[in-house]
Amino acid sequence: MNGPFTPDLATPISKLKAEAEKNGWPLKVQAGLIGSCTNSSYEDIARAVSIAKQVSAKGLKSKAGFMINPGSEQIRYTIERDGFLKVFDDCGAVVFTNACGPCIGMWDRMGAEKQEKNTIVHSFNRNFAKRADGNPNTYAFVASPEIVSALAIAGDLGFNPLTDTLTNEKGEQVKLDAPFGDELPPKGFDVKDAGYQAPATDGSNVQVAVSPTSKRLQLLDPFAAWPGIDFKGLRLLIKAKGKCTTDHISMAGPWLKFRGHLDNISNNMLIGAVNAFNEKTDSVKNHITGAYEGVPVVQRQYKAKQIGSIVVGDENYGEGSSREHAAMEPRHLGVKVVLVKSFARIHETNLKKQGMLGITFFLFKGIEEKS
Repeated sequence: MNGPFTPDLATPISKLKAEAEKNGWPLKVQAGLIGSCTNSSYEDIARAVSIAKQVSAKGLKSKAGFMINPGSEQIRYTIERDGFLKVFDDCGAVVFTNACGPCIGMWDRMGAEKQEKNTIVHSFNRNFAKRADGNPNTYAFVASPEIVSALAIAGDLGFNPLTDTLTNEKGEQVKLDAPFGDELPPKGFDVKDAGYQAPATDGSNVQVAVSPTSKRLQLLDPFAAWPGIDFKGLRLLIKAKGKCTTDHISMAGPWLKFRGHLDNISNNMLIGAVNAFNEKTDSVKNHITGAYEGVPVVQRQYKAKQIGSIVVGDENYGEGSSREHAAMEPRHLGVKVVLVKSFARIHETNLKKQGMLGITFFLFKGIEEKS
């Protein structure tokens, strides 16, 4: 199991209960989620189904909410044909649409607004704070689909399916059998509508019409070319403290409705990053006015006055999703340089693709808020 709040913290399932009790992680599992782009192949779903079948076979009842995100329409159609969805339905699971869903914060979870401390387990690839449901107190743990299924049935983070038993509806002690599943569907994949639309053979006369008043779509203008001069007099926009993931740089969730409108989605740029100088998010010093304001608000003022800026970060800056908006937004708003101890590989590549200057350095002594 990996988590909470980072995929880097790994704990053997045999030691998870002790670690949870020591660290105050809630032991009650509220929800188990499988799918999105990660761990949602035919084999993944098949192995999860082999666990879900045991709910009725062994007289059990799922203690936590159980949710499935098929990886694609092809996967969804094929597992429905092969009877997998009926198994999930019989054990009380809910099948979501074929999309990123909760993995990127598109989970309209009832009660999340109360921000109560709770635990969920999922097979998604990221588990940063607020990512799944917007609740900073949701302790999310990453595991394989079969482990997620077992813990959803048990409803207990301390349950070890390798050794522990469960009490069924008759009061009997039963043990879950090991998971299994075909790597590929024996009958082959099938789908009626995969959702793919081929482009025009000759697109030279195709025009993309977008309303100039649209809040969700915007035609992109080319970024201005580098004028061939050195960057001088840059203002420090923010020194991000500690972990600064792509979620901190460009939040997902409700912001994703603006992903087709670069200017509007840029209003979320770095609003989740913690300012090292005041320990706050979305609060940085405006070097024009001297006041503290939101990060995008300040940066837009710099852009309007053609003042370049620099973002300073820590280690593994840009960890997380490969979303290009985390690199496009700084370029769009006029950030010139991102200076960090180290970059997450994909984010560094995205910065370079967008024409951003990414620099790694090892000492941050002497960087002051007044610089």
